[in-house]
Amino acid sequence: MQRKENNDYLKLMLLHMAMGGVVFLFRPLSVIYAALILICGCYYIVKNRNTHNEVLFWAAYLVAAEVFLRMTKGNIGNEFAKYGVIIFSLLGIYFSGISKKAIPYGIYLLLLIPGIIIGTLSLNFETDIRKAIVFNLLGPICLAISSIYNANKKVTFSDFEKITRWMAYPIGAMVVYLFLFNPNVRDVVTGTDSNSATSGGFGPNQVSTILGLGMFLAFVRLLFFSKNIFLICFNAFFLLVLSYRGIITFSRGGVYTGIMMIVMLLIATYPYISLKGKFKVNLLAVCLVVFGIGVFTYSISQTGGMVLNRYKGEDALGREKVSKFSGREELAAVELEMFMDNPIAGVGVGKNKEYREQLTGISAASHNEITRMLAEHGILGIVCLLILIITPLLLYFDNRQHIFLLSFYFFWFLTINHASMRVAAPAFIYSLALLKVILVEKPAVHRE
Repeated sequence: MQRKENNDYLKLMLLHMAMGGVVFLFRPLSVIYAALILICGCYYIVKNRNTHNEVLFWAAYLVAAEVFLRMTKGNIGNEFAKYGVIIFSLLGIYFSGISKKAIPYGIYLLLLIPGIIIGTLSLNFETDIRKAIVFNLLGPICLAISSIYNANKKVTFSDFEKITRWMAYPIGAMVVYLFLFNPNVRDVVTGTDSNSATSGGFGPNQVSTILGLGMFLAFVRLLFFSKNIFLICFNAFFLLVLSYRGIITFSRGGVYTGIMMIVMLLIATYPYISLKGKFKVNLLAVCLVVFGIGVFTYSISQTGGMVLNRYKGEDALGREKVSKFSGREELAAVELEMFMDNPIAGVGVGKNKEYREQLTGISAASHNEITRMLAEHGILGIVCLLILIITPLLLYFDNRQHIFLLSFYFFWFLTINHASMRVAAPAFIYSLALLKVILVEKPAVHRE
């Protein structure tokens, strides 16, 4: 069985990588690809009545494919992936029901309503109210519904093998597309700002986020699911390639988040492995640090030293930048000011952008979900954030075998602090932290 899964993994990964090349040559195929994900996902969930947790796998696949679909213009609407995850989760709720431990997320969903009402009443007439509310609130709604479905849902370690496999496939396609879109990094790097040319022509922040997630997925497959030397080499190389492409987006958040996820997984895994396993994990960690330094050094050489300046917070001439966070701290400060001026009910969903433009003349959407919640929802925003922050940690006390919980939790927390909820990944990955994991056997770290 293990050998069959390994063969399937390699075949499907190569197939997806080939698809990345085909889509580069003929981008309209991306729309067909997006439609097939949603249609096939719904078909198999309904056909099997979600007997084998099909919702998890199809939602995971769609979330991992979202940025690739966006950069290739295959996304059927900007929020296609979020709507898809919501549809899959609702089907899962219908067929599999929910746990009592999902109640906090039902409360969280209800607490969003006052902000919607206030936003609807206060937004300017020339503003597209529906678009403003959907842009700001579909991420939290996606998080709530996927969390309601996943809360205390029983899964095994083999389910995580399948989740990581399904998520890795579309990221593999995206990496091939990135190399074809920008084969020569030196030609497009002229400064230290986030670089869309090295990010497939799409937002570097979102691309970096998914590449950072891919780094974690490749590491998981390297640590737990590489049972022969070929798979070890393949997954190690995949990890290094993802790291390189993540670094040269010049968007640091996704890379830092991927590293943090790996660190948290190592910390959570230690109690479940033998002394021999600990030695191998230590050896793997040392090797990754060495190779990581090598990848970063190679990235510096390919960017003429610009990426080093970026990570040091300097401009192209080596001068320290006024803003270490690309202006995000200014946006967050204005949102905190909005909260202080409207602490009870907030300014309303979608009003954030208008209010900021009135105060500062800056027309920009929020990059920080925490300060956005405070600004738009007031005290109710604080309650919502407390629900999101505390609930997974409480579940962890009765779910210590969920060795991925802290990694998923930190992915959500770090991502919403630098990229808000622009993509579906932080919403869905957060919900995976709520799964009830039953280890049929302890995950062994060994090589045959």
